[in-house]
Amino acid sequence: MNPREDAPAAHPAKWWHRLDDGRIQCDLCPRDCKLHEGQRGLCFVRERRGDAMVLGTYGRSSGFCVDPIEKKPLNHFHPGSSVLSFGTAGCNLACKFCQNWDISKSREMDRLMDRASPARIAEAARDNGCASVAFTYNDPVIFAEYAMDTADACHALGVKTVAVTAGYLHAEPRREFFSKMDAANVDLKAFSEDFYFRLTGAHLAPVLETLRYVKHETDCWLEVTTLLIPGQNDGADEVDAMTRWIASELGDDVPLHFSAFHPDYRMTDVAPTPGTTLARARAIALGNGLRHVYTGNVHDRPGGATACTGCGAVLIERDWHEILRYDVGGNGACPHCAVPLAGRFGEGPQPSDRRRRPVRVTVR
Repeated sequence: MNPREDAPAAHPAKWWHRLDDGRIQCDLCPRDCKLHEGQRGLCFVRERRGDAMVLGTYGRSSGFCVDPIEKKPLNHFHPGSSVLSFGTAGCNLACKFCQNWDISKSREMDRLMDRASPARIAEAARDNGCASVAFTYNDPVIFAEYAMDTADACHALGVKTVAVTAGYLHAEPRREFFSKMDAANVDLKAFSEDFYFRLTGAHLAPVLETLRYVKHETDCWLEVTTLLIPGQNDGADEVDAMTRWIASELGDDVPLHFSAFHPDYRMTDVAPTPGTTLARARAIALGNGLRHVYTGNVHDRPGGATACTGCGAVLIERDWHEILRYDVGGNGACPHCAVPLAGRFGEGPQPSDRRRRPVRVTVR
């Protein structure tokens, strides 16, 4: 396609190089999109204009919302705090089960109605009492330049940053991107190459590399989410293999969230995930030594509780994203046995902060 006169203002993109045949190659993710003039990558937001690559969604968002941090989901990163969430358009995966498909699969730039500079986003987070800003809804790696600049602006004001991502990117952008993030929830969509290829159009190995890197090479707090889809990635053998890998490669203190699928996008013929499937997966994970395993998208108080790994006392009790009880010391230790709880903790939520609902906000 040819660039239009009314195309959105674009920001210079990083991570690309010229090829001998005249095309340019995007080096952000393993898709390695090779572009002629005016063409866009599969993500739709990284485009060749002239002899360079640009990011067409810099400074443009699909909307802003103040969420509970537990909605990301992050249960061990400043529990009870609020986070200013936003995304853009597009995605570098092609998940047939995408549950944010109206944003991530959007090919219409006019969906991006909210314009905001990195500095203004940081100020809005501070002014709305948010402890952090989350890059979410679609995958932030495709708007990494915007996310990284926003992270710098946030850190200048004492606001933390969170990436909710599928972790599908190359080593160099991975290093630069996660150096700016205080926490990440990485979506491990399955534990088979066949699933990744058939249902996401991607590959498993780069995601495993990202998980290892974030855990062992950065200071970024890591949690993992797997959406269990009936008949696709919910088998006991696959859950067993995945959770054994997490325990051995990432460590037993990395929180794991099993989330329930609901019919959406191109998989409307698949039934919702039964609660029993999540409970079975959680039991397998706990049996394999993982200490903090949660269930999501279902009403399951035991599956939302955080327990001390020393004495077993329930330290945080949740009902969906609402904190019912918070019994963690300011240093993140159990008040009963003094065993530290894995994560990032401050003074904890005040009673008035524990009942929180998402609220749309305007950032100008």
